[in-house]
Amino acid sequence: MTLEDKKAALIEEITLIPDAYERLGHIVERGKNAEGLPEDLRIDSFKIEGCMSQLWVVPEFKDGFCYYKSESDSAIVKGIASLLCDFYSESKPEDIVETDAEFLGEVGITQHLSPNRRNGLSRIVESIQRFAKSCMAAK
Repeated sequence: MTLEDKKAALIEEITLIPDAYERLGHIVERGKNAEGLPEDLRIDSFKIEGCMSQLWVVPEFKDGFCYYKSESDSAIVKGIASLLCDFYSESKPEDIVETDAEFLGEVGITQHLSPNRRNGLSRIVESIQRFAKSCMAAK
């Protein structure tokens, strides 16, 4: 599935929820149901700086595709990080670098986040794209 296909599916999934606060609740539930990370991967080298919460994103490059997993001590951050990791996982580095996460604003997610949470969200995307760039450079 391409990132454009994933984006269309996520937009459809999220916009089916009519109320903006219910959408955030959906994201929180997603975080609660996410697999998370084992304790040994919650290390400083995977930690996302600039986020109010504790947040780790663990990247992996395998068979030409990038994969991401995340963990956070905040339910909303864990939900957003999980959504972004699922969105970008199983994608080629070139596609990741070319695709932003602006669609979260289109579906009303970012508008209800505090400025600090929005900053954390952009840091997640930066981290994901930085790893994808490093994979491109290593080819």
